Amino acid sequence: MRVLGVDYGERRIGLAVSDPSATLARPLRTLRPGGSLPSRVAAVAAEAQALAADADGLAAVVVGLPRSLDGTPHEQTARVLAFVDRLRAAIDVPVSLQDERLTSVEAESRLAAREKSWRKRSERLDAAAAAVILQDHLDEHRAPSGPSPSPSPSDRVTAPSGRRR
Repeated sequence: MRVLGVDYGERRIGLAVSDPSATLARPLRTLRPGGSLPSRVAAVAAEAQALAADADGLAAVVVGLPRSLDGTPHEQTARVLAFVDRLRAAIDVPVSLQDERLTSVEAESRLAAREKSWRKRSERLDAAAAAVILQDHLDEHRAPSGPSPSPSPSDRVTAPSGRRR
């Protein structure tokens, strides 16, 4: 099942989606719902419901939680928490939070490597930031692949002279 990533902003909301195995995130689109908090919640809820109706389904929604670089909350943190509370009431899948510090900077540098035009990059920045948020979440919550086997004596590195180290 897929996971939806959200980079919430007052003017733009970036969306990203995972592959069905919830391993890789990719930018989806940028919404410009404007208006009030209920209209922004409705726009994201509609996207979540559309993904839930898809054959691959929707397992969860991950929303980026903004904080200051030192980890303390700031004015946008409260806005995101209000958005998340309303979104949780509007959809039937779990909604979790993911630290989003420096995700826009990382998204901008990734986009700049491929696109020289700042205007074109800015159109895709919010969705790219949502993909960074979502990928961070997927990486942190990936199921462990099990214990790694201990190396056998034959796996040890040998020195060029043929002696074992």
